[in-house]
Amino acid sequence: MFRPRRRSSTPAPEGEAEPRPRRPKTREEQREALLAYAFRALGARAITEAELRGKLERRSEDPELVEEVLRRVQELGYQNDAEVARAENKRRGVGEMRVRQTLRRRGLGADLIEETLQARDPEQEQQQATDLLTKRWPALSRKRDPRASAYAFLARRGFGSSVIWLAIREVAELFPPDDAEE
Repeated sequence: MFRPRRRSSTPAPEGEAEPRPRRPKTREEQREALLAYAFRALGARAITEAELRGKLERRSEDPELVEEVLRRVQELGYQNDAEVARAENKRRGVGEMRVRQTLRRRGLGADLIEETLQARDPEQEQQQATDLLTKRWPALSRKRDPRASAYAFLARRGFGSSVIWLAIREVAELFPPDDAEE
């Protein structure tokens, strides 16, 4: 089994060369390394400017270098907060409040969040809530208070109360309670 050699302060055994100390990286090398890291981070998933800035600041102590790398990835079109907001807004099965909360947590500005939420289709959100509840209703209907459980389920997903109550009414009509079971 291969085990990497640990660095220690003890001298190397006779016949082995001492490891050479690393030379400090030049500013250009630091920039290239930070840029490569930014591309790897952006390749994993779409991240906001605030998230990327945080990642880069943990890697570099030079704020000018961090800003330079951020500008470069934005110039090249690899990072765009509006695209991140649009993608989050298109997620299925989550309501407006969840989208708002997620975008705020990810560091987007209030203006962009409001603009994103204005593009949401209320009818589509209502339909998604109803569809989610239709799938879950058989399990929820076995609970002591199915409507309260359904409300809590959709509220955790970020749907507003008006959307939730309308979905509950629609689904309850589709699945009338069985009097024989009660």
